[in-house]
Amino acid sequence: MKTHINKKLIISSIATSIVISITSQVKAEDSVFVGHLADMSGPTAFVGKPYANGVRDSLAYINANGGIKGTTLEFETVDYAYKVPQAIASYKKWTSRKNMVAMQGWGTADTEALISFVARDKTPVFSASYSGHLTDPTGKNPHTKKPAPYNFFYGASYSDACRGLVQWAYKDWKDKGRKRQPKFTHIGANHPFPNAPKAACAEYAEELGFKVLPPVVISMKPGDFKAQCLSLKSSGSNYGYIGNLGGSVLSLVKSCNTVGTNIQLMSNIWGGDKKVFEAAGEGIKDYIFPTMTPFWNDDAPGMKLVREISKMSDPSGSEERVHHYIRGVCSTYLMKEAMEWAKDNGGITGENVKKGMYAHKNWVPKGLEGVCLQANFAMDDHRGVNQVNVYKGNYNNGNVQIEKVSQVTLKRRDDWLGY
Repeated sequence: MKTHINKKLIISSIATSIVISITSQVKAEDSVFVGHLADMSGPTAFVGKPYANGVRDSLAYINANGGIKGTTLEFETVDYAYKVPQAIASYKKWTSRKNMVAMQGWGTADTEALISFVARDKTPVFSASYSGHLTDPTGKNPHTKKPAPYNFFYGASYSDACRGLVQWAYKDWKDKGRKRQPKFTHIGANHPFPNAPKAACAEYAEELGFKVLPPVVISMKPGDFKAQCLSLKSSGSNYGYIGNLGGSVLSLVKSCNTVGTNIQLMSNIWGGDKKVFEAAGEGIKDYIFPTMTPFWNDDAPGMKLVREISKMSDPSGSEERVHHYIRGVCSTYLMKEAMEWAKDNGGITGENVKKGMYAHKNWVPKGLEGVCLQANFAMDDHRGVNQVNVYKGNYNNGNVQIEKVSQVTLKRRDDWLGY
């Protein structure tokens, strides 16, 4: 009889332990923490603010509409002012004190500096750096600096975007009936962000038939760049890729107009937007830049959701957002759906969120159709998007005019992985 009672007690104890364990797991998933690094006051704040607002509004909207299938996203935005040590300090604080499961990141220098940390901690990072160095998760390409198994971003890499631009440029040259060899120049600061695509894009430009001239270095900060523009003029360069953004781009455009530099300027994804065109005014002529989303007033099904998300910080719905804001939305919603998959497949952990990034093919987040380009991530290839939309911007009599001039789909060449 005594033995029988003990068995009952043991069975009861086991059952109670299972209930407590399940309850603890449910409570643990009531909320998960997401870190958010942003540049709101540093040298890239010109575009850092709208992108960060897209991320923050998206996180708030997700929480206001049920979270991740009932799990709330606890998040904190840190303005690290584009300073790598501050970014690393914030990351370490979040991993040690907050049990961070994913991070929305920002710049190239800090994202690349954190590659080894996030791989060790199994923390997926969704950056606003589109450095090609982040696209090789295994390190199989000799060009890859470090394997980046936990790094993801929405859109084409800086290298692929630049390849798309030079592909457009070479066709543009031929369409104009030019016979001699065109010349190409990389223009930007000696910094990880503008340097990220420099070698890769120059190699492809040469492959297409360009003569690649020595890079022209200009500061990330606004300044007088007439000397650099005179250098471009004397070299006879026909196409220039701008690796910088914001005030630096405005200074370059104005300086080159002043000295009469006749060059077709093409910018990286951050260097072309309505604010740049409005600030440059009549100085902007046939300015080429890539995009990865529609513009605010475009008619796309998913823009309805984007406008609802925007109301989280602009209840009136009157603020016109630049396309950097919309890319912030796409980045956050890729993370959201990877988290949803994780919750259904073992729980929202960094490792499971990473697995969730491979669970979709031709992936457009629900509700953002026509806004986010189709993404395909693989365990051995993190080049999620290989489509580059090329636009031309002009400023005429107070009006910004933007027209699509090309759509380029880049091959997923093995030698371009991580480069």
